[in-house]
Amino acid sequence: MKDIRTKYREMVGQVPPEIREEINLSFAISNKINSLMQERGLSKKQFADQLGRRPSEITRWLSGQHNFTVSTLAMLSAFFGRSIISV
Repeated sequence: MKDIRTKYREMVGQVPPEIREEINLSFAISNKINSLMQERGLSKKQFADQLGRRPSEITRWLSGQHNFTVSTLAMLSAFFGRSIISV
């Protein structure tokens, strides 16, 4: 019987490379936002209040599953005074 790690590797191996890259980028963006929030000592609620957003929206951003618009990324970069992504 296959162990769970072998089965996991097989399943991940079936994911197309472009989907894996999309997932990696999404998590990198959410991790960057989380790091910048921590640097400023901001809770999700404080961050949401400063941006005029709901805390539930911030939770979605930090989940790694949100599809950010260029506009939102620009707004976040301006807020933090640092780029969220590099091109």
